[in-house]
Amino acid sequence: MKVRNLLSNKGIPVANQFELYNQKHNYFQSYSSTIVHIDYTYAPCRVELDKKNWNYSRTTSKYRSQFLGETTKETQAKIDSGEYVLTDLNA
Repeated sequence: MKVRNLLSNKGIPVANQFELYNQKHNYFQSYSSTIVHIDYTYAPCRVELDKKNWNYSRTTSKYRSQFLGETTKETQAKIDSGEYVLTDLNA
């Protein structure tokens, strides 16, 4: 696994907002909580969101949206349709 900070709109690394990745998995972590897991071993890829923390705060939502490349409204629609799975990513 490799890790890097997400970047602000000004291109500056943001503290406590991380992307962890390798060829098969991609994670978004906000502080010490895993928020998103993308599993590329599925075709199409499987997107899992932490059921408790996926929309925890304004900051988490901002960087989750950046990580996924979509708005909170779009993420909610994908949860509602079953395209995204809510699960416990912090067990």
